[in-house]
Amino acid sequence: MGAAVEALLARVRWARAGLVAAVEAGDPYAVAVAQDELDDAVRLAQGYGLDVEAAGGIEE
Repeated sequence: MGAAVEALLARVRWARAGLVAAVEAGDPYAVAVAQDELDDAVRLAQGYGLDVEAAGGIEE
């Protein structure tokens, strides 16, 4: 797997973890920001043909 692919998948995993943390903290603003970051990361990865569901599942 190339470095760019790894970086995109890492961004999706990082964004997903950020969303979980924001939800657990009960911070609506942080949840909105984290959801936007996850949506952007998933959209970018899928635009390159990456299967983000196989990389850990997404909640959309």
